[in-house]
Amino acid sequence: MGTPAFAVPALEALVAAGHDVAAVYTQPPRPAQRGKQPQASAVQQAAERLGLPVRFPVNFKDEADREAFAALGADVAVVAAYGLILPQAILDAPRRGCLNIHASLLPRWRGAAPIQRAILAGDTSTGVTIMQMERGLDTGPMLLTAETPVDAKTAGALTDELAAMGAKLIVEALARDTLSAEPQPAEGVTYAHKIDKAEAALDFSRSAPEVERAVRAFNPAPGAFTLLGQERLRILACDVVDASGGPSVTLDDQLTIGCGTGAIRPTLVQRPGKRAMDVAEVLRGFPVPAGTRLG
Repeated sequence: MGTPAFAVPALEALVAAGHDVAAVYTQPPRPAQRGKQPQASAVQQAAERLGLPVRFPVNFKDEADREAFAALGADVAVVAAYGLILPQAILDAPRRGCLNIHASLLPRWRGAAPIQRAILAGDTSTGVTIMQMERGLDTGPMLLTAETPVDAKTAGALTDELAAMGAKLIVEALARDTLSAEPQPAEGVTYAHKIDKAEAALDFSRSAPEVERAVRAFNPAPGAFTLLGQERLRILACDVVDASGGPSVTLDDQLTIGCGTGAIRPTLVQRPGKRAMDVAEVLRGFPVPAGTRLG
């Protein structure tokens, strides 16, 4: 049970390990991109490529959907970024219950956006937790964990890494006859609220390290940006530099931008309707003089 690309490595790993995948549950096709045509989720595409049956219940309030799930006679349900709240009847249906692949070291960053929130908060490490699901939001006991440094990774790169780790970990969990479930600590609980697109507008009143983390956290989506005149300029990568000046104001002709403390220098940007380009390439045809106010 999963929807975005994060869940695909786990599905592929389960098949490769020889597990009999009775059905794949995912969100139904949704309008996407400029044409707003219905687009299959990454998990649906992977399932169809693997020749697996796919189901798209809008929710599990319909008794027929709950009965159809129970009728699978599954030993276990593997859940990874599915996007639906599972009622107790679904959690109880598989013989071994439902196991969740969660992209954080619980109980830190329960909720919808653990990867982005870990980067925004400046966490030095994160990881994956295999958790026995219960009714609470990511509150179930932990079965296995794996840790990795955050370093200077973007959300996209960290998502790919954690997806691969989660795939390996869920195969390991299912291969064990017994696993001891460890309750989550009562202390250190944080919630990773869903990312609002408005958060992607960079706030240069914050410190330079915070702005740099926002750039990484919102790459690739929703994409950190600022306004340059009437133009929305996406900032895809930047460096923290030893400079100071007024927040939101360019400090030189290299697009160095002052922050609340320190400054950032974008290295990869994207203008509307253009491809992503190195800043030096952009500035050759689109100079931005020192003293320009952004945002």
